[in-house]
Amino acid sequence: MSSPEPPVRVLLVEDDDLMRRSFTIALERYGYGMKAAADGLTGLELFREEAFDLLVLDVMLPGLDGIGLCRKVRETSLVPILMMSARGDGLDVVAGLEAGADDYVVKPVDTYVLVARIRSLLRRATYAPTAPPGRSADPEGDVLVFGDLTIDTGGLEVSLAGSPVALTPTELRLLLEFAAHPGIVLERHTLLREVWEYGWDGDSRVVDLCVQRLRGKVGRDRIETVRGFGYKFRR
Repeated sequence: MSSPEPPVRVLLVEDDDLMRRSFTIALERYGYGMKAAADGLTGLELFREEAFDLLVLDVMLPGLDGIGLCRKVRETSLVPILMMSARGDGLDVVAGLEAGADDYVVKPVDTYVLVARIRSLLRRATYAPTAPPGRSADPEGDVLVFGDLTIDTGGLEVSLAGSPVALTPTELRLLLEFAAHPGIVLERHTLLREVWEYGWDGDSRVVDLCVQRLRGKVGRDRIETVRGFGYKFRR
């Protein structure tokens, strides 16, 4: 008899005592293995000492804020990161996404929304491409070549001019979506639905900032902005 799989480990960094306790209890009820910290420096120490599958970081933290913590994590890890912001008007959101976060929620946030965002991030982290309609699945995937950019869709590996490119799960999922539709304009709401799994109108800044980060890794001219519509991946 096989032993049960260990729970997904989540690190929550939140300075509000009541919110930290309530989120920890709620997520444990959903089966997540939780560790929590009240400040950024403690959160960074926990991250460096233990292995986590996902991080949930508040923006406003004492000592080291969530933006700085996100940057520190991204120096060594591609672990999925969800930011929590008390403001939805722009500055925190943009700063968090530029620092390398995959997604964000605005507080106060219902537990079911938080869990939905976590599940979506985890699905991206374990993403496996499916075969297009009318085509049998190839367990080894395809190797797609766009100039000096090579994408192994089976091994989920990307290289540029022969050198490996480190992408977060969200960046990789976004690149695969572009590579599956070269030369076709993909609207922002389409990318929000297919990559971020938003079933409603989401914040297009999530797409724009992730595209910006992706361009910095695979080439700035690789993804063309089509004003008023979205983005197009060059063949």
